[in-house]
Amino acid sequence: MDNLPFLPAGQRISFQVIIKLLSYIIKQKFDIVKQIVIFATNKSIAILSCMVLAAPVAAYFLEYIMKQRVTFYIDGFNFYYGLKRTKVINPIWKSFYWINVVKLFEQFLGPEQELSKVIYFTASPLDPGKSSRQSAFLNANKLLNPTKFEIVRGKYIEKTIICPNPKCRVAISRPEEKKTDVNLSVRMLGDCIKDATDTLVLVSADSDLIPPVEFIQNNFKTKKVKIYFPPSTYSNDLRDYAIHHRSKPILLINNEKKFQNSIMPDVVSENGKTYSIPLKWK
Repeated sequence: MDNLPFLPAGQRISFQVIIKLLSYIIKQKFDIVKQIVIFATNKSIAILSCMVLAAPVAAYFLEYIMKQRVTFYIDGFNFYYGLKRTKVINPIWKSFYWINVVKLFEQFLGPEQELSKVIYFTASPLDPGKSSRQSAFLNANKLLNPTKFEIVRGKYIEKTIICPNPKCRVAISRPEEKKTDVNLSVRMLGDCIKDATDTLVLVSADSDLIPPVEFIQNNFKTKKVKIYFPPSTYSNDLRDYAIHHRSKPILLINNEKKFQNSIMPDVVSENGKTYSIPLKWK
């Protein structure tokens, strides 16, 4: 049953395809079942033999058809700066700037799950050097995972902050990322409405995202929501909310081995395109 021409690879199985699969299984197994019934010495043995034969068929059917679709929604700002904070404590984490994020999160899936997509929410930094490094990372990931990795962009704006000390009163200009939490919330809700996933994994420690998570859990009872905290990033509010809903957050800082397994080659090439790890990240 490894080669089923009517099954579209990586595609949600329709009712019509399920019927075709059942018909295929029945055709493959019918002759064997018939021989068991003919040659069995009594009815009990025949029934028992058919049940034994049916068990792996049912297991195959459940495994192939019923896998739960999982989508990861990554707060890119939280994720990257979590890595930077962890690198100060343990320099090896600097090598995890250059990781295949699809490969990283695939390692968290169980046998009954399949990866639907990893969606990375971010904005292009205003600093040209930072923007170039981010582009190399995102483009390399898109090159390696064209159907599983998606980028959703917000934007950076210059925000002016006045020093609160009366003696200085200096205006400080600081870039601030905008729209990421809104984009993330809208996409999670949209995927639930369109039934594009079964389990939503939020990779963030931003407590502002509790309202959309709460709305999903209250209005889409068949959907599961999981919380993963980026390295060295934590939210008591998100933790308490997850625990209240009987779900323990995952701490990515405790999964160093999975990060190591996901480091990309220094040079990523595919279909005539090449992206290299930024020199500052080596």
